[in-house]
Amino acid sequence: MKQHEYQITVKHIADAKGHPSTYDEDLIFTAYNHDDIFKILEYLKQKELTDENSMKSFALGLKLMSEVLLENKEIPLFKEFLPHFIEFIKSLKKL
Repeated sequence: MKQHEYQITVKHIADAKGHPSTYDEDLIFTAYNHDDIFKILEYLKQKELTDENSMKSFALGLKLMSEVLLENKEIPLFKEFLPHFIEFIKSLKKL
């Protein structure tokens, strides 16, 4: 299956107490997805479920998680969760 390719970068800015990060490196990795995450984000933004920053986190997290679930559906934990996740996605598409 052809997939979109993304470079994900996470930079730790501060800890939960507001102290500057002590991490020297960013978390950078390549992720693939069968969907265009930018189009998904635009769709979700139109639904105005929450603020824009939260919607970006939600869309990215959802799509990263979905691809891992689909590619590893034979893992017992994922296999058990997948039907519930699929129902959630169906509900999301009905919005």
